Amino acid sequence: MPSLTAIAAGSQAAPGRRLAIIDAAVAAAGLAALVAWDATGMDITVVRWLGRPSGFPWRDHWLTAGVLHGGIRYLAWTLLAALVIGLWRPWGPLHSLSKAQRLWMLGTTVACAALIPLIKRLSATSCPWSLAEFGGGVVQYVPHWVRGVTDGGPGGCFPSGHVSTAFAFLAAWFVLRETAPSAARRWLAVTLAAGVVLGAVQVARGAHYPSHPLWTAWICWVVSALAFHIFRPRATPPP
Repeated sequence: MPSLTAIAAGSQAAPGRRLAIIDAAVAAAGLAALVAWDATGMDITVVRWLGRPSGFPWRDHWLTAGVLHGGIRYLAWTLLAALVIGLWRPWGPLHSLSKAQRLWMLGTTVACAALIPLIKRLSATSCPWSLAEFGGGVVQYVPHWVRGVTDGGPGGCFPSGHVSTAFAFLAAWFVLRETAPSAARRWLAVTLAAGVVLGAVQVARGAHYPSHPLWTAWICWVVSALAFHIFRPRATPPP
């Protein structure tokens, strides 16, 4: 006959397995959608709708280049600073988290924000505004998934680093969903909406192909999910 300790451990493990299955399913569905998109060749088609032989009209606009590109970084740094402060002085939904969970959330957010630029440095894909057909020089379009063929440009454009200022904060969803589900859903909705807006801005500016911000979202989701299920920060024991 199983002991009470074993029964309790099993009941606690069951929700963890269920969440792991859900998170893996989301990651698998996202990967399938991304592969399907890449296979359609729509990246260059969308960019051609937005670009002109003289370049991209939205590239240097005060709203896209100023507010939604340069300015948004200050907002992201402010939120990151708020998470640091929250380690010692919890605010809002952070009150529902243990210090271990808050530390995990901060660390995973920073890891996602740092990983994307590292991947970009290894990328041979150049940005759309560097293409010859948009007045950028001699660069020719080569899909980012093609290996062994370079486009002749500076590279370093895949995935989108700018949208990681939003998608890196997906980490909070994984710990808040168990302790503050309503706050978790709001956090997730705002994070995804911000990422979509920032991604659309970068595509309109010619800074990225549509798939680039989507891959950033997928990478941040997978990193956060793996970190959550591997290191699973402990919640505050109930009184």
